Amino acid sequence: MMQIVVAPDSMKECLSAAKVARAVSEGIKRVFPEAKIKCIPIADGGEGTVEALVSATGGTIVPCPSVDALNRPIQSFYGILGDGKTVVIEMAAASGIELLAPLERNPLITSTFGTGLLIKAALDAGFTQLIVGIGGSATNDGGAGMAQALGFGLLDSHGFNLELGGGSLGDLHSIDSSKAHPSLGMAKITVASDVRNPLLGPTGATFVYGPQKGATPEMLEILERNMVHYSSILQQELGIDVSHLTGAGAAGGLGAGLMAFCHAQMVSGFELISQLTNLEKHISEATMVFTAEGKIDAQTAYGKTVSGVAQLAKRYDIPVIALAGMVVGELHKLYEQGITSIFAIGNHPMSLEESKDRASELLANATEQVMRTVKGVGVKRLLHYE
Repeated sequence: MMQIVVAPDSMKECLSAAKVARAVSEGIKRVFPEAKIKCIPIADGGEGTVEALVSATGGTIVPCPSVDALNRPIQSFYGILGDGKTVVIEMAAASGIELLAPLERNPLITSTFGTGLLIKAALDAGFTQLIVGIGGSATNDGGAGMAQALGFGLLDSHGFNLELGGGSLGDLHSIDSSKAHPSLGMAKITVASDVRNPLLGPTGATFVYGPQKGATPEMLEILERNMVHYSSILQQELGIDVSHLTGAGAAGGLGAGLMAFCHAQMVSGFELISQLTNLEKHISEATMVFTAEGKIDAQTAYGKTVSGVAQLAKRYDIPVIALAGMVVGELHKLYEQGITSIFAIGNHPMSLEESKDRASELLANATEQVMRTVKGVGVKRLLHYE
């Protein structure tokens, strides 16, 4: 029987990885209804991370009140993995950019306080093993809001707590750790992210990711200046220099904040989720593999889900089909890594809004066309399938 692994990333601000996987599976079944399909949604720490890991391990999702990046009350969640001991949190479920309308996005005032509330809820429930996925942020506050939610006092020169948001970090004078959550000292927090940017400088959190979060050129200068000051106070008060640590710039500096305040360890989101889902084993047993993400371009070859899936499949000479909402630029590196072919899912010129609205339909249709080609050429001839 044909065995197909569907291991996509999410399509940002459109479909979760699980929804992408379901759409691709539908397209496969239209042509090969007897195919055995293994869906393994992959997330790099962003939106869909909890769903992917809970589904893969037979865990549960726990509703949890929190606030969004503008400090408005929301109903959020965290996951408990199948071992019953490990909690997984995605910052996108509280401090994520998708929770804000485009005109609401302003990194001077958005904060990670809601992410901190999710961490606090897990610690309050007695969990001390936490995985925190930190993709898809609307923030540029260096994790300051997260720290405040966990009881740290971030104080100005008059001893008052800082306002939330990256715009206030320049006023930080001292840090009071006396009321920090008592379980933090016992907690093992692992940060899942594939962003390797440092906190500061031209390749840091502010200048690389700030514009997509609503920062104007004038805001970028303020935010970077504030982040430099914040970094120096973290070193002075907590004894850790996060300014150039790999991954510290992830999620607007939340990576730095988690390392500084929570002694967290940064790991590759793709590698962590691959291990927990036994992705390589499933790929090794497959006839073919589908993967997908919103945009495939030259940068996709450097650490993203599509690249990681391709490299695993290449070890076993398994063909890989990649689907994307948009395909641009030089792609030879991806072919070298193991991608067999790449397809854009749009079948005629359309607006970004239309492509997002119809993403599930377009994915299923594109997959169907790929599988009709497979069937037409002959499965055995094309895939060495027995």
